[in-house]
Amino acid sequence: MVPIAAIRRKLMDGSISHNELDELKKDQRKGVQDLLKRYQAQQEKQQTLIQMHKQMWRYEQELKQRGYVAVCGVDEVGRGPLAGPVTACACILPDGFQLLGLTDSKKLSKAKREEYAKMIAEQAVAYSIASVSAAEIDEINILQATKKAMTKAINGLSQKADHLLLDAVRLDVPIAQTSLIKGDAKSLSIAASSVLAKVWRDRYMEELAQTYPGYGFETHAGYGTASHLQALRTYGMTPEHRKSFRPVLEESQGLVYGT
Repeated sequence: MVPIAAIRRKLMDGSISHNELDELKKDQRKGVQDLLKRYQAQQEKQQTLIQMHKQMWRYEQELKQRGYVAVCGVDEVGRGPLAGPVTACACILPDGFQLLGLTDSKKLSKAKREEYAKMIAEQAVAYSIASVSAAEIDEINILQATKKAMTKAINGLSQKADHLLLDAVRLDVPIAQTSLIKGDAKSLSIAASSVLAKVWRDRYMEELAQTYPGYGFETHAGYGTASHLQALRTYGMTPEHRKSFRPVLEESQGLVYGT
């Protein structure tokens, strides 16, 4: 009888054959059956991720079949926060790109986003990240600032894009484009851009926390949490706050940090 430890090793390294699996199903030992259940659950999860990956790659594949070469996903993060920039990323992924589990950055843990961002940056044909400051958001409004950040990111690519995949927006640029509702959950290129932009902006806000301690930028990234609103009441607004966002003026009552 094969020791359970040996069975565990074979299941973990994937070296087990179909015939061996069939034999294990007949093994009445509880330890073996528990291992089989975990193995089968992992296999089902893997298949789900593979199917999700194929589904999220279909827009890029269809565009490539139509003759486009440099299909570029574009997404932004930071439209809703009370402080910090709005940040966009444009990303062109290579043919055959595979990163199982990649999806909308908001659905990923911080650790997973950072892991994926490193892998995306290493494999991307080209990517570019651009931001528009809080001060400029106040001048031109958040929608125009978002579009400006996206356009800057596209223009910053080392390889020119010939088709854009966008998340529920259209840009005034001379490039063919497709706008997808909830695109970061439907397109790998948009999801990759979402992850890169999110990681970049989170790091920016973490650095900002060193300049303006007490606001908690390192934890809420500028969003209007209860602790952030309390900090506005206590310390006032910083130059990184969006004065055109009502809660900033209401909670700070015009008080400026350091005065």
